[in-house]
Amino acid sequence: MEYRRLGKSGLQLSELSLGSWITFGKQIGNNIAEDLMKLAYDNGVNFFDNAEIYARGESEKVMGKVLKKMKWDRDSYTVSSKVFFGHRGTENTKPNQNGLSRKHIFEACHQALERFQLDYLDLFFCHRPDKNTPIEETVWTMHNLITQGKILYWGTSEWSAQEIMEAHMVAKQYSLIGPTMEQPQYNMLHRDKVEVEFDQIYKTVGLGTTIWSPLASGILTGKFNNGKNPVDSRLNMEGMDWLKDNMVNKSNISRAEKVEVIAKELGLSMPVLAIAWCLKNPNVSTVMLGASKTAQLKENFKAIAAKEKLTPDVMEAIEKALNNTPVRLMF
Repeated sequence: MEYRRLGKSGLQLSELSLGSWITFGKQIGNNIAEDLMKLAYDNGVNFFDNAEIYARGESEKVMGKVLKKMKWDRDSYTVSSKVFFGHRGTENTKPNQNGLSRKHIFEACHQALERFQLDYLDLFFCHRPDKNTPIEETVWTMHNLITQGKILYWGTSEWSAQEIMEAHMVAKQYSLIGPTMEQPQYNMLHRDKVEVEFDQIYKTVGLGTTIWSPLASGILTGKFNNGKNPVDSRLNMEGMDWLKDNMVNKSNISRAEKVEVIAKELGLSMPVLAIAWCLKNPNVSTVMLGASKTAQLKENFKAIAAKEKLTPDVMEAIEKALNNTPVRLMF
C-alpha cells in the first residue's frame, strides 16, 4: 500500500480506503463489516469513511464497535464523519436537526463521537453546501471544533469550486482554519469536477480529495454490460431508483463495454482497471472502496499493482474508448 498526503496537509492516507455507505448497518451483517475492516487494515488501509446519515447513524455504531474490539492503535488509523442531512434523514427532522448551522454541526460532531466511541474525529466533512446558513458561521464552527480537539481536519463533500473558495476567503479574513479536503464523485464516467473545475484550487489552496464511487455504482464492474440487470447490484436496492435512473443509460453502458475489452487485453478485471485508472490521477488523495464481501475487497486491492500496467499508451486507449474527455475552457 502506498500513502498520499491529503492535499497540502501533513496527513498521509492510504491510496485505497474503505467507505461504509449503503453497506454497514444496512446491506451487510456486523460480522461481515468486521471482516472487511480487518482485511482492509491488514492490507495497509488507514482511512475509514462514514457519515451521520449512513444507515441513520447505525453505520457509525457498527464501525465504532469494530474499532473498539480490534484495539488498533488510535494513531494508526483515521476516521471520518459527515454533517448535513442529520442521522434521522431529512424527512423526519425538526428545525436545527440538519444543515450546517453552528448548533447542528456542534451536536452532530458529539453524536458521531458517541456512536464511534472515540474522543475525536480525524476528518469531518460538510456533506453538502447549506444555502440557509452563512458560510462564516460554518467556517467558524469547524475552526472551533479543531481548536477544541474534537476534529483534526475539516472539509467538504459535493461542493463547487466557488463554494470551497468562499470558505477559504472567510478563513483567510478571520485567520481561521479553512477546509483541507473535498469528497467528490470521480470515475471514468464522472470526470469534470475533479479534472477541470478543481484544477486551479489544487494549486492555490492545496485541496485534497477523498473520491467516492470509483466503479460508478457498479456500472464499471461490467455487471450491466450486454443488457444484463443484476438483482444483487446496489443500483437495484430499494430506494436507489434515483441513482439507477441517472447511471444506467446507453452511453454509460457503451463506454463500460469498450473499457471491458481493454481490461481483458491487460488481464485485469473491470473493477481493478477502473480503480487503478482513478489512482493514476495525482490529485486523488485516496480512492474509497465500498464492498459487501471480502472477496470483492481482495480483488479491488489488485488495483495497486495494476497501476503499472496503465502506461501512457493504455491511458490513451482508455481515453479513446471513453470519448468523454472534459472540456477545458481557455481564457
